[in-house]
Amino acid sequence: QVHLVESGGGLVQPGGSLRLSCAASGSIPSINDFAWYRQAPGKQRDLVAAIASIGRTNYADSVKGRFTISRDNAKNTVYLQMNSLKPEDTAIYYCNLRSRLWNSWGQGAQVTVSS
Repeated sequence: QVHLVESGGGLVQPGGSLRLSCAASGSIPSINDFAWYRQAPGKQRDLVAAIASIGRTNYADSVKGRFTISRDNAKNTVYLQMNSLKPEDTAIYYCNLRSRLWNSWGQGAQVTVSS
């Protein structure tokens, strides 16, 4: 199965920026979708952003204009650039890779936005 390893989480002040990375290894079909989800304590896991192998993207309304998802197909890596962070963005962020063969998840990265 595909293995996803996340990095880049941490503590930032409101208005600050953070960049998450997620590197995939294993058997990855060329047609696939990378995505970032997040889950705050006591809440469901929600989609933050997604990007297809052809580059098409979509974002949750709550992060549109502040977050940018991108991917490097040569490195099998997806990124989430998070700007203008708010306390409401505090959550565990999970990367996801979905294809005809796999629906895989990263281990989660804690993002805390607090002054």
